Amino acid sequence: MFEDPNVVLHCEKIDKIYPGTKALDGVSFDLLKGKVNVLIGENGAGKSTLMKMIAGIEQPSAGKMYMDGKEVYFKDTNAARAKGIGIIHQELSLFPNMTVYENIFIGHEFKKGLFLDDKKHQEGARKVLARLEHEIPPETMVGDLRVGQQQMVEIARNLIQDDLRVLIMDEPTSSLSAAEVKVLFKIMRELLADGISIVYISHRLEEIMEIGDHVTILRDGKYVADADVKDIELSWIVENMVGKNTQYHRFKRSIDLAKAEKVLEMEDICLPKQGGGWLLNHVSMYLKKGEVLGIYGLLGAGRSELFECLMGMHPEHTGKITYQGKPMKVKHIAGQIRSGLALVPEDRQRQGLIQTLDICKNTSIASMKRYQFGPFLRSGAEEKAVDGEISQLHIKVADKKLPILSLSGGNQQKVVIGKGLLTNPTVLLMDEPSRGIDIGAKTEVFEIIHELSEQGLSIIVISSELKEIMAIADRIYVLSNGKCTGELEGEAINEDTLVRTSYAGLGTGAGAAEV
Repeated sequence: MFEDPNVVLHCEKIDKIYPGTKALDGVSFDLLKGKVNVLIGENGAGKSTLMKMIAGIEQPSAGKMYMDGKEVYFKDTNAARAKGIGIIHQELSLFPNMTVYENIFIGHEFKKGLFLDDKKHQEGARKVLARLEHEIPPETMVGDLRVGQQQMVEIARNLIQDDLRVLIMDEPTSSLSAAEVKVLFKIMRELLADGISIVYISHRLEEIMEIGDHVTILRDGKYVADADVKDIELSWIVENMVGKNTQYHRFKRSIDLAKAEKVLEMEDICLPKQGGGWLLNHVSMYLKKGEVLGIYGLLGAGRSELFECLMGMHPEHTGKITYQGKPMKVKHIAGQIRSGLALVPEDRQRQGLIQTLDICKNTSIASMKRYQFGPFLRSGAEEKAVDGEISQLHIKVADKKLPILSLSGGNQQKVVIGKGLLTNPTVLLMDEPSRGIDIGAKTEVFEIIHELSEQGLSIIVISSELKEIMAIADRIYVLSNGKCTGELEGEAINEDTLVRTSYAGLGTGAGAAEV
């Protein structure tokens, strides 16, 4: 039993255990009634996981939740919705092949006899979109909208819920312009006036200070601290997010990087954003032979877009790229691979692996031309090369002819790395290489990165995890909102500096500083 008239929902010692990791560890959390409850922490702190418990998307491994003084258990999203809980996801959950009004009212349909009342749906969609100052034609296909408009449709889906009591907003402004953010904040204040309680997750400090009432901080899946926004300062947030006097192991290098030659330089790389603005705004950086260069940043910083420009996925980008002392004309992916660049993508399941192929073919697919002899495939040479990668990367596999999905997440990631290495790259790009794998596999991946760099391979690693980027990078560039806000090396590489640099020098609104 839990009773507090100021608390609309209480979480008591919530645990969430996934294979190989404990995402939440005894977290207690009070959702204050009629307030904007801000939840912050580093990537992987457990913020989104906790909200999934409250929204019924996931169920806790241990712990209890209470509403109205009674224990509640949400077996699914319908059970949570029945209690008035809505969620705006960090990753959009829209149907691109359906119209705007169909997306808004899916699960809340009106009927006229045996048929759906689409006229009422369209009128309702127009009304809620007008409230959001986004008068998108309701008949428009969601797939035809820009990302910011899709975000508004996602928000609109929750505003039609008549019995809404709690609205969870997970990074709702990540794709919005400054004007759209102002509209959203106006709507949030209206919701508060109607007695609705809001949970707001954001890395953007100025947003938190402008719209938040109460802040709760999580770190490594645990509750750290909470306070009213009016009582806190920036230093308090940073201190509680990253902790005090934390030391992390860093790899020692045998290469003298001060004398190493530059293998890759990027000058004034720009990539326009659909609807205006920049995904990359005059980004310049360089990479040396045998160096592990880190790129740190949070959601919307432009990290993956930089890799995509290097790999030829955005021919519309501008700026100058120099590779091995010569200007590089980036045209397409195949040409970049032939030139000596390889990418380990962030999403290994959709972009790194072909799930219908076996382990061997997934490893060799990007370098298949090396094993061709006329119209034939030299299977012996292919399998020998794959065996070499299995041995070098310590991929735990009983038979390389087994399906790729028979491997653990960590070993799947090693296969993606091996696929890139078989193209004989000079530069290896690794986008969040430890995402979704357990701590043991992470350690092995870090050791692989270190060993490859010691052999002279130049590596750029993207990571939003402070501990990881500090452990593996020789030098770090910080990106925020498409801009390079700092270059750190040596003693400057520490948590406090990384966090501060990630929001230094930026404005407010959609270009707001990030923590």
